[in-house]
Amino acid sequence: MKHHREKILIVDDEISILRVLETRLSTMGYTTVTASDGEEALSVYRKECPILVILDILIPKLDGFGVCQEIRKNSDVPIIILTALGDLADKLTGFELGADDYIVKPFAPKELEVRVKAILKRVNKNLSKIAISAAEMISIGRIKIDTNKRQVYKHNKKIRLTGMEFNLLELLISNSGKPFSRSSILKELWGYTPERNVDTRVVDVHISRLRSKLEHDPSNPDLILTARGIGYLFQNLHRSKLTD
Repeated sequence: MKHHREKILIVDDEISILRVLETRLSTMGYTTVTASDGEEALSVYRKECPILVILDILIPKLDGFGVCQEIRKNSDVPIIILTALGDLADKLTGFELGADDYIVKPFAPKELEVRVKAILKRVNKNLSKIAISAAEMISIGRIKIDTNKRQVYKHNKKIRLTGMEFNLLELLISNSGKPFSRSSILKELWGYTPERNVDTRVVDVHISRLRSKLEHDPSNPDLILTARGIGYLFQNLHRSKLTD
């Protein structure tokens, strides 16, 4: 088996959960570090620089939402929320704070493994389907997108996107003018087919976050459009040369 040097941080105050995840992730070839409360989680995160965080919400000192919010202030590291809080409102809060995925306890360890693999595969893979050289960037009016460096600028000011937000933007741009259903976006980016309509709200949250960061008027978008009865699409795409 191929062994990875990368570390995965597991944050949970249930020892049994920590042990199960440590064993499963170790079998997958990853090194694990753990924390049992929010303050410890941030300390371990800053010290160990993990490539992925698996995060419970109901933890002492600082809850998982707070941990997620703190990490997102300066990092795009993938975050999977793993918690007993299964209400839609809790899920949407997690995604609004920048989580990449959300799994409700009790969970099947195999399902978590699939989600971990899917997220880390996306991290290491360029999803762009546009043939674009290092000397070019995509320009759409006030927005410039460097797909090689995975950076976005609005009025020449760099905008911070999470890894999942950039992947979503890149998917829509590389298929400019083509409507994507919420289910197909979920399948393409999160790696699974939704079992219920409520699952597709994840996509709506990410679209809303992208619009708030990119659109001049998020309530009346002109970049990321709603395809009524279908889903979403991106338009107004053209390319221009990079300039110094």
